[in-house]
Amino acid sequence: MDEHPSIDVPGDDADLVTSMPPSEYEPVEEWVLSSTEDLSALRAGLVAALERCGAESTGRLSSTPDKLVLIASELATNALRHGLPPTIVRLARHHERFLLEVADHDTSTEPVYAGRRIPGAGGVGLHMARQLSLDVGWYRTDDVKTVWATFTA
Repeated sequence: MDEHPSIDVPGDDADLVTSMPPSEYEPVEEWVLSSTEDLSALRAGLVAALERCGAESTGRLSSTPDKLVLIASELATNALRHGLPPTIVRLARHHERFLLEVADHDTSTEPVYAGRRIPGAGGVGLHMARQLSLDVGWYRTDDVKTVWATFTA
């Protein structure tokens, strides 16, 4: 029996969309992180913000809040480890959809998929975002590089 079952992930970055997220979203909340020690507060803040929006966690990865909090944590960890501080996490909403944006200040690099890896080897934040969200993309301005994902509310 295979100890590490395969997961459906791309081997390269060819289809990582470079685009601005849809513009119709209205801000819900924003968090500024300076280190991985801030991740716990981010997760708690996201849960509280999502509950205020009427989206409640089930404690299972089948619910939008749980998926969104997991992806926010993964992308924020990537930004903190590989980008330049501060990391800015934004939650926005438009009708029955949420938009998650995670930005860092390293505009000289692009987000990359880690390639094919066995589960537990790390580097699969973007893969997870693609599997658990509706859409994923990224863009760069003069000041920040932002990865975004949308979720059903």
